[in-house]
Amino acid sequence: MISVTGSPAIATERLTLRMPAARDWEAVAGYLTSDRARFTGGRLTRELAWRSFGHMVGHWVLRGYGMFFFTRRGSDEALGMAGPWFPEGWPEPELGWTVFSDAGEGQGFAREAAEAARRHAFQNLGWKTAVSYIHPHNARSIALAERLGAVRDAGAAFPGDGPTLVFRHTGPEARA
Repeated sequence: MISVTGSPAIATERLTLRMPAARDWEAVAGYLTSDRARFTGGRLTRELAWRSFGHMVGHWVLRGYGMFFFTRRGSDEALGMAGPWFPEGWPEPELGWTVFSDAGEGQGFAREAAEAARRHAFQNLGWKTAVSYIHPHNARSIALAERLGAVRDAGAAFPGDGPTLVFRHTGPEARA
């Protein structure tokens, strides 16, 4: 069983955000081995998906925070993930989100989870800013970044060499 002592859980009106657990593997594998992953590194084999899942869990161990997996309150089925992310090589901290399957689409879950995760990053981790790295063809993520109030930052650096748009989230003191 995967566990990090003291890892936070966040409850929103409809969701629970928690650290990833071994029981989430099939939801992650289903996402990462499907065409849904085309904007987040591409479709992977199950072998490479396992390594990616290990990266998600390991981020919590090494940084003390990471992507929260979100579920409907009262259910433990992972619908997606959202949260603070800052792996080695990233130019600056990121607020990311992903919906694993059609079951989590079109209901505002990603927005609700991203808002809660951003609040956590600013209030509990002390972040003053964060970015979201988004593939230019990922219209749904671009729309969500804009609904969250993030602003395109054309001058910001991004990881990797692929096409990437950077959206900047400012802390609550800058939005006041």
